[in-house]
Amino acid sequence: MVASSRIVVGVDGSAPARDAVRWATREAIRRGAPLELATSTLFEPGNYSDAIGLRIGAFTDPDVDAKRVLTEAVDLVHETAGVHRISLDTSLHHGSAADVLSHLSPLPAMIVLGSRGLGEFTGGLMGSVGSAVLAHAKCPVAVIKNGGVADGPIVVGVDCTAGSQPAIGFAMREASLRGADLVAVHAWSDLELGSVLTRDDDGPWANSDFAERTSLAESLAGWSVDYPDVVIRRVVVQDRPVRELLHASEMAQMVVVGSRGRGGFASLLLGSTARAVVHSVDVPVVVVPTER
Repeated sequence: MVASSRIVVGVDGSAPARDAVRWATREAIRRGAPLELATSTLFEPGNYSDAIGLRIGAFTDPDVDAKRVLTEAVDLVHETAGVHRISLDTSLHHGSAADVLSHLSPLPAMIVLGSRGLGEFTGGLMGSVGSAVLAHAKCPVAVIKNGGVADGPIVVGVDCTAGSQPAIGFAMREASLRGADLVAVHAWSDLELGSVLTRDDDGPWANSDFAERTSLAESLAGWSVDYPDVVIRRVVVQDRPVRELLHASEMAQMVVVGSRGRGGFASLLLGSTARAVVHSVDVPVVVVPTER
C-alpha cells in the first residue's frame, strides 16, 4: 500500500477526540505534514432499514451531525495552530469507524485517536473503535490521554527481536525531531520458557544480565549511527515490561511500543504488553506495527 506523509486524526465530537486533534495539530506543524480530520457514520443518508437499537434522533440525516463534528474540529485545529500555517483536509466516511481508519488509502504516516470516544462500548479506558484500529492498522497509531512532560524523553520498549526494530526506528526519529533523549527499556523476565530450560550454564546465558544488555546494545547500534544527535539511556531490568514502561512514562512525553512482542501468540494481532501499556500509561502512547 502506498504511504503518505499525512497525519489522520479520528474525530467524533468527544472530549478525548478534541485532545487528539490538539496533539495531532501540533505534530503536523512539527513535521510540516498535512493533517486530515476523519469521521464516519454507520448509516448512509436515507438508509434506515435497521432501526433496532438506534438512539433518539437517528432518523435525522446522519451526515448533518458528522459535518458539524468536522466543522468544530476544523475550528479547533486553527485555534491550536495559531499563527502557524497548516495543510488541512477533512473526510466523511460511511461505515464502521474502525474499518474506515484501519483501511485508509493512501496509508497515512500516523493515525491519532482519543483514549475513548462516543461509541456504544466505552466502559473500558480504550473504546472498541480504538482497540480495533490498534489491532489492524498498518501504520503507527497514537493514543492520546494527557500531553506528557513537555521536555521529557521518548520511551521505547525493546524486546531485542527483529520485530521491535520499527518501534525503535519510530522512537529514534521522534527523539531527534523533538531534541529529546531516548530511554530504551528492555525487561527480560518474559524470556521464552524454552530458552531458560535449555540454556547452558557455561554458555552465553551464564550471565543473563550481561547477555540482555548486550542484546539491547546490538538492537540499538544501527539506529545510533543514523541518529547521532540522540542521547540514548538504556534500562535493562529483570521485570515485566509493562511495570517498567509505566514507571518510565511518569517523566516522559511519549511511550512507543511494538504491536506484538516475542512472547505473543502469532494469532494475536495486538500483544498483551501493547494493550496493557495503552490502558495503563497516562502520556501519549504510539503503537507501531511489528514486522512479521
